[in-house]
Amino acid sequence: MPNAFNTHNTNPLAKYPQAWERAGKVKLLVLDVDGVLTDGQVWIGADGKESVKAYDIQDGLGIKLLEQCGIPTAIITGRNSKMVLARCEELGIKHVHMGVENKAIALNQILKSLGMSSTDCAVMGDDWPDFQMMKNAGLRICPAQGHEAVKEFAHFVTALPGGHGAVREVCDLILKAQDRYGELLTKARA
Repeated sequence: MPNAFNTHNTNPLAKYPQAWERAGKVKLLVLDVDGVLTDGQVWIGADGKESVKAYDIQDGLGIKLLEQCGIPTAIITGRNSKMVLARCEELGIKHVHMGVENKAIALNQILKSLGMSSTDCAVMGDDWPDFQMMKNAGLRICPAQGHEAVKEFAHFVTALPGGHGAVREVCDLILKAQDRYGELLTKARA
């Protein structure tokens, strides 16, 4: 296995050797929001409405780098949030499904619209509602703080928690496995 993947002086691939090969085949990254793009905390204001969502800026750059390489990102979440829509718009994420009860149905709609199969995608979720969309994915991913049952089901568990660079870790994994990371890094340093 290549040793090109190194996050914070650890190599999570050592524990998940199948992740490298699976990441090399990814054509679409599908993400849950709460607990994946955020740390999972929900802040409710005095008006009873969700008031804040915090996103890791490096996660956003990772998503944009995938897009530059022709790998789109999709969002499937059980909650409705204007803040999620605003972040997706900022990142150029076109496939956004919110308020979803059965995430597998939403994933199938996205895959059909893109002419892909479930094995073409990486799906990242952190808790039980994500099993539906993860079960047939080519690469199943769970962030470090995800529920134990999801970690056991995943092909790869990130070293970093959701909302704190876990998505960037996955984006880097995909880019490295597809031999695109070095090219992008060279351009960034030029």
